[in-house]
Amino acid sequence: MSLTSLNQLLHLLADGRFHSGTDLGQHLNMSRAAVWKQLKGVEALGVQLHRVRGRGYRIAGGVDLLDLEAIQRQLPPLTPAYSMQLHMSLASTNQTLMQRVQQEPIHGQVVLAEVQTQGRGRLGRQWQSPFGQNIALSLGWRFTGGAAALEGLSLVVGLALVEALQDLGVSSAKLKWPNDVLADGKKLAGILLEMRGDATGPCHVVIGVGVNVHLEHNPNIDQPWVSLRQLGYQVQRNDLVARLLLRLNEHLHAFVAQGFAPVRSLWQSYNQHQDQAVELLLSGETLSGVCRGVNDTGAVLVEIGGELRAFNGGEISLRPPRGVI
Repeated sequence: MSLTSLNQLLHLLADGRFHSGTDLGQHLNMSRAAVWKQLKGVEALGVQLHRVRGRGYRIAGGVDLLDLEAIQRQLPPLTPAYSMQLHMSLASTNQTLMQRVQQEPIHGQVVLAEVQTQGRGRLGRQWQSPFGQNIALSLGWRFTGGAAALEGLSLVVGLALVEALQDLGVSSAKLKWPNDVLADGKKLAGILLEMRGDATGPCHVVIGVGVNVHLEHNPNIDQPWVSLRQLGYQVQRNDLVARLLLRLNEHLHAFVAQGFAPVRSLWQSYNQHQDQAVELLLSGETLSGVCRGVNDTGAVLVEIGGELRAFNGGEISLRPPRGVI
């Protein structure tokens, strides 16, 4: 893999040990002044460098860098063969693919970013993704049946993510309708789907996935959240990306062929709010009832006053009653 000078420098510093400016210059084949300029570029990404005179520079604790070759080595031959791009910094991985689809097909294209500065979640919420701490991934996929054929897609993506986490020993993840993954009642991951194309025919969907992996502190997040590290799991990001891409490939092919209905029961087995009292926020009104899972198209089922009612996506948010997590 051909690395930029900045990427090469990050890989040298990733071990968390001190490296002198002279040693870094020899490895990178550049002058001390050029190394200093690259180090400023590292800091511009939000990475904290520890400087000690006579010892050099280090990233305290090291950093778990994404590596496309390490990810590819874990994947069997797949259809489509994933075309992956890794960026040091992007405004949004979803936005990048949504812009690209205007010029070329994006089926099977994967965009990853070490830091995402303007990541978005459902209902326009910001998704915080500082350097090297989380997974910010977007995958393009082509569908032929229009918007109606996409019912339940976000639930299938969530299921693929939970199974990928289980593959790596993470057993506490649950699903929250329609597109969150929770652990200990807090947000561990989120999903954002965006469509471009014919609402009644062929279209491309950008599947955005964000996962809190190593994040430990972030006062700017405006909702209860948790990371895999906080839960006590030592998961390498390359391993999780590989497992997620494999599980997505399996589930997306099955979804195209059969829809959501065959995995409905499996999804409900991970449902955080199954048979629990909930509040449903819809168009400014609050409805209280009991969550009874989802139907064959992925709509949430809520029993209200003895009547079972189905609600689709859009501006709906599901929350436990006040005071309950």
